Amino acid sequence: MNKTAKYIARFAAIGLISTSTLLPLSTVWADETTQTTAITTVAANETTQTTVTPPPLPATEQEAYNPYGLEALWREGDVIAKTTLFILVLMSIGTWYIIFSKVFQQSKVKRHGIEAERNFWEADTLNSAKDSLAPNSSYRYIAEKGIHSTKHHDGTLLERIDFNTWVTISIQRAIEKVQSHLGNGLAFLATVGSTAPFVGLFGTVWGIYHALTAIGISGQASIDKVAGPVGEALIMTAIGLAVAVPAVLGYNWLTRRNKAVMDNVRSFGSDLHAVLLSGELRSNPVNRDSK
Repeated sequence: MNKTAKYIARFAAIGLISTSTLLPLSTVWADETTQTTAITTVAANETTQTTVTPPPLPATEQEAYNPYGLEALWREGDVIAKTTLFILVLMSIGTWYIIFSKVFQQSKVKRHGIEAERNFWEADTLNSAKDSLAPNSSYRYIAEKGIHSTKHHDGTLLERIDFNTWVTISIQRAIEKVQSHLGNGLAFLATVGSTAPFVGLFGTVWGIYHALTAIGISGQASIDKVAGPVGEALIMTAIGLAVAVPAVLGYNWLTRRNKAVMDNVRSFGSDLHAVLLSGELRSNPVNRDSK
């Protein structure tokens, strides 16, 4: 009996010692296994994020639509606003066309004047002097009218006018026609310069009317209700001024240039009148060696 009890006690001690020894080893093994699994999971997650997640696409740049600009004015404007804008555009096109065409015309007349000063007075006869000028020259037109008046001073009614007055009237009429031709289009510039601001002002009033209407319909004066119509009004005012200012400046500039050109034309007419009355340029060539 005692031996049996000793054996049981011995086995119990061995089992207790074995359990106390193996328990820390199992705990360490479990910790290492858990850490390894965690590391593997993190590595797998990192691999998945690296390989599966695509890079972000670049954001596409889109221009923001301006609901209060000129494009919005044309899209959202009514018939009256579009008609007003169309009239202002026509005024602007006509203004710039007249400015450029008149500058070209004035330069052409100035060039013909230089040719007349160089060639006309060096001729021996009236016909050769006239032929020395360009066919489309204003100076040639005046010379032809003056020469024609010296050859056609006949008839019962014309005989009552003395020869000097008849030649003077013919040359003066030719000069006035040239002046009228140079002045064509300046009235349009004056009209545009005086009316374009009021046309733009009409567009301004119409835009403010739309703003007040929007406020009345919505019942509140919020900025989104009035910004569009007020912006339309301001754009109309700016366009009206942009059309009127070049027209006024162009009118004054072209008028001053016309005055300088016509001074040269009148001087040529006066010299031609004196020559026609004095007979210096005769129908027969002059023998310069006999002088």
